[in-house]
Amino acid sequence: MRPLNFLLFLICFLFTGLLSAGNLVKGTVFLDKNENGFLDAGEPGIENICVSNGKEVVQTNAHGKWELPVRKNEAFFIIKPSNFTVPLNSHSIPKHFFLPEDKDLNAPVNFPLSGSSEEDTFSVLFFGDTQARGLREVNFILHDVVEECMKTGALLGVSLGDIVADDPALFAEVSQGIGQIGIPWYNIFGNHDHDRDESCNENKDKTFRKFFGPSTYAFEYGQVAFIGLNNIFFNPDGKYQAHLTETHLEFVENYLSFVPENKLVVLMMHVPLVRTENREKLFEILQDRKYTFSISGHVHEQINVFVDEEMGWKGDAPHHHLINATVCGSWWCGLTDETGIPHATMNDGAPNGYSIITFDGNKYSIRFKAARRPADYQMNIYLPDELTPNELDTTKVLVNVFAGSSRSQVKMCLGKDGPWTSMKQVKTIDPECLRMHRLSPVLDTGIKGQALEDIFGYKMDYPSLSTHMWEAPVPGNLKEGTHVITVKTTDIFNQTWTAHRIFRVRPAK
Repeated sequence: MRPLNFLLFLICFLFTGLLSAGNLVKGTVFLDKNENGFLDAGEPGIENICVSNGKEVVQTNAHGKWELPVRKNEAFFIIKPSNFTVPLNSHSIPKHFFLPEDKDLNAPVNFPLSGSSEEDTFSVLFFGDTQARGLREVNFILHDVVEECMKTGALLGVSLGDIVADDPALFAEVSQGIGQIGIPWYNIFGNHDHDRDESCNENKDKTFRKFFGPSTYAFEYGQVAFIGLNNIFFNPDGKYQAHLTETHLEFVENYLSFVPENKLVVLMMHVPLVRTENREKLFEILQDRKYTFSISGHVHEQINVFVDEEMGWKGDAPHHHLINATVCGSWWCGLTDETGIPHATMNDGAPNGYSIITFDGNKYSIRFKAARRPADYQMNIYLPDELTPNELDTTKVLVNVFAGSSRSQVKMCLGKDGPWTSMKQVKTIDPECLRMHRLSPVLDTGIKGQALEDIFGYKMDYPSLSTHMWEAPVPGNLKEGTHVITVKTTDIFNQTWTAHRIFRVRPAK
């Protein structure tokens, strides 16, 4: 952090400061037998449950009792343990927290839990950047993604930040819609989810906290410990950077002291881990753990990063970080389809969508799902519809494997009996994404005074160099006629997908 920004932050911190050091809050974590949310006679306390104020973490005693100091602008929250559930509000948001400003802190703060039998194998939906600008785009989220997720069988869901586009007033509409899926839904704070009228970083998530609870928190399910991190730090000038504060790092370290080494630790954040300041300290906390994984959004691309020693990772094996696909694609840009929803292709040429991650004990596997497309739509193959014999030697087959990584295997064959040929991974722009981008500035509506956005939607960013492209030369000596190329890819989770491209070889003119 720059010295001037740090000084301004310090002044702001001291101003908002901690409440007096002896101000403790006490409460009980109890088994809510009648599920009314209140501690009634005969309802026992539960021991060894983690409770936090966003920094310190304590475990309840044999009677379910706990106490913690008050920290201004920080919620008190329970870390949901495996085989228990916390209440949900009407939008399926977990009610695992109390805000100091909403509670008489002289009275006990009690957390209800209900018993639940949780399997070690379960699936979680992960949405990157839904990023709605107005109710029109809230409807895009619901019709493009949410409606199909109502039958996935996932048991939990997480939005990875940028839930809205600088308008926290839309939290209600977005969460009400996503809540129709009917599963507990957790949320991560993103740089577009902040309160613009708040100058101090500690208050930037004020509206977020009201709707979703603390912006740094944790919960457990099965053999997995999920940690949600607010890695957005706003300077007094309104600009932000990806940064983990010392308080966030202390919370992670304090909480993990209670988490067995054989559990999988999943870190969830908005800006990718590899772009986050102070990540080296986080790596030190995690370095002795064998089972870790992290996930983010923000980039509007889908990238599998294997964080190694050169990137500062301290563990024996590289740490897998997924930059998740975004629901909004490239900010809901592009021509609309017959339903009025933009194609919203991401900057790397992959379609907008989300991830379904299946956890099995302390292992996991990831499947990308393109919005409103079949489950096996996992790649685009680029090859001209027609080629002449003299073009065969200079033409290459190009494939965008949407969730591909440096550890993917990609092969192709010609026809039904042709040999399989390994394809070479390349960094290049997706040609279809580039074509769609070029449509935007040249489209002329022909109507005076009509803005381009009225027809095309928001202008797309220039496409990025995609990290999941493969190429190979077209097989030579092909006869005239119709042919098919099949591409097969196998990912790091041993999931295999295939696709086909039909083309013709015609006589030279």
